Amino acid sequence: MTAATDATHAANAAVLGDLPFGDRTELEQARLGRLAPLPAVVTTAAGRPVWDSHRFDFVEGEAPSTVNPSLWRQEELNGVGGLFEVVDGIYQVRGLDLSNISFVRGRTGWIVLDPLITAEVAAAALDLVNEHVERRPVTAVVYSHSHADHFGGVRGVCSPEDVAAGRVRIVAPEGFTFEAVSENVMAGNAMTRRASYMYGNLLPTSPTGQVGAGLGKTTSTGTFGLLRPTDLIGPDDTSIVLDGVELRTLYTPDTEAPAEFVFLLPAWRALWTAEVVTHVQHNLYTLRGAQVRDALGWAKAIDTMLARFGHDTDLVFASHHWPTLGHEESLALLRSQRDTYRYLHDETLRLANHGETMLEIAETLELPPALSRTWSSRGYYGSVNHNVKAIYQRYLGFFDGNPANLHPHPPVEAARRYVAYMGGADAILERARLDHEAGDDRWVAEVVKHVVFADPGNQAARNLLADALTQLGYQAESGPWRNFYLTGAQELRDGVTVLPTPTTSSPDVIAAMPTDLILDYLAIRLKHPEAADLAGTVSLVLTDVDERHLLELSNGVLHHRTLAPDEEMTADATVTTTRAWLDDLLAMDDPAPAMATGDGDLRIEGDPAPLLALFGLLDEFPFWFDIVTP
Repeated sequence: MTAATDATHAANAAVLGDLPFGDRTELEQARLGRLAPLPAVVTTAAGRPVWDSHRFDFVEGEAPSTVNPSLWRQEELNGVGGLFEVVDGIYQVRGLDLSNISFVRGRTGWIVLDPLITAEVAAAALDLVNEHVERRPVTAVVYSHSHADHFGGVRGVCSPEDVAAGRVRIVAPEGFTFEAVSENVMAGNAMTRRASYMYGNLLPTSPTGQVGAGLGKTTSTGTFGLLRPTDLIGPDDTSIVLDGVELRTLYTPDTEAPAEFVFLLPAWRALWTAEVVTHVQHNLYTLRGAQVRDALGWAKAIDTMLARFGHDTDLVFASHHWPTLGHEESLALLRSQRDTYRYLHDETLRLANHGETMLEIAETLELPPALSRTWSSRGYYGSVNHNVKAIYQRYLGFFDGNPANLHPHPPVEAARRYVAYMGGADAILERARLDHEAGDDRWVAEVVKHVVFADPGNQAARNLLADALTQLGYQAESGPWRNFYLTGAQELRDGVTVLPTPTTSSPDVIAAMPTDLILDYLAIRLKHPEAADLAGTVSLVLTDVDERHLLELSNGVLHHRTLAPDEEMTADATVTTTRAWLDDLLAMDDPAPAMATGDGDLRIEGDPAPLLALFGLLDEFPFWFDIVTP
């Protein structure tokens, strides 16, 4: 076990003096209404564990020296799990995944809000509410937004047959399906690999390892799925009735997700804020990688929630964390969250208009005292530092205006030059060890990373960099920052940990993708330099969905467009098949042989050579690529 250094002790002790740790109000609210504990372990049908409810039981009492005490407090709150009665008729299961699942009593059954990431944990949550409250069928499912932890477990609470027969309605925000599948597919491989760092999935759970993610504990590892919505909430919609329950809705796109909505349950004066308002300062840019979010739009959405629903709200509950009870308390949470995102946005741009750069603003900007001492504005998931960078990037991009930074060398080439300039690896490590002993680990990480990239086999450099990252992790208030630092340190010491590869490109996701998006994904996977000499056009006819697409190979890229019903197009070849056959093809490791031989659902007329060549040039993306080494 790596111990905390004197510098880490001092940094964490300073946090204890800065924040109101004596206020235990939120811990009391988190424990209210507990009806039943979580199941100890949730497994697949084959017996593989997908969730261990006791793995974080060590997070209680006084914070150890190896964890930022503010993060420790947050993770103690996140660890209060079980089935809870929010009020009579609204129930939550918390602590069974990264997110919460909520159940609202309808006239005849359960309305399920955000069915977690995987089916097994969602089914276990449904079993809890059926056993300890009332056994009822599921009559509706609500997806608040397009992130995987809010829809992936849907098959645990209902089946495709239930939806097709009209027994279950699925409600989602307008644009949900496109955003859900595009985020998880187009850059999904890199995003998911980085998520293994962000959520600490490769770390042991301990005071020197994973303690949680700030937004929740961690992610379940069961069966991921997606069923298409039957009802969509758009900008003009203000209410919907599900199983006799009115939801007064507000469409809030481009806040925490590109497609998202919140609603008031007027019968309970309960505002469900999805992930727009939680008990953290959220990510404007997520470290796993995603499009930068709109801080200004986010603040304005919360302001609209206050104006439209504030008068009628006596409690706030969300897809993460614990409820906030009381009218004034609920409004205070909404206002502080609104003010946090607006302050970050406006102050970043004010300083940018003075000519300050992204790194300069991120280093100096602080929230005002009233917000910085509000627990829900603390950076447990996002942080002031990387949210400022996100705002700057959204408006001004990667370039800070200094021409010296316009065309820097790539990491390995720059590292070799830095090491040579600084007198070689041995000289750098000698000085860096002194800086590490002095507690200047942020600088040690900046310097020694160049030695590692110049010579990945230099184990002394790897170990010193790992030591520096470990201490930075111990000091981090943000769950993702801690997990990134400690996972990087582990990888430097032990190499890449190869586990069964996770994927969000499941058959359900592929089936939900519009054909245009599938063709965009194929275009990304094409090995473009090798396809530079391919040329030709193909008409793709999908008989079961009545679609026609024109594909063109030109200069190493694949273009496509949808053909109008009356549009005639002469192509080098015509491929007639079904969308179902295309979905099966995309699930294959090597689709080229299937394209060459075909079957009863495939007919090719004309010259298929360019198309067959295309399927022979589709790239496979390795999941366990290096991150802290070149």
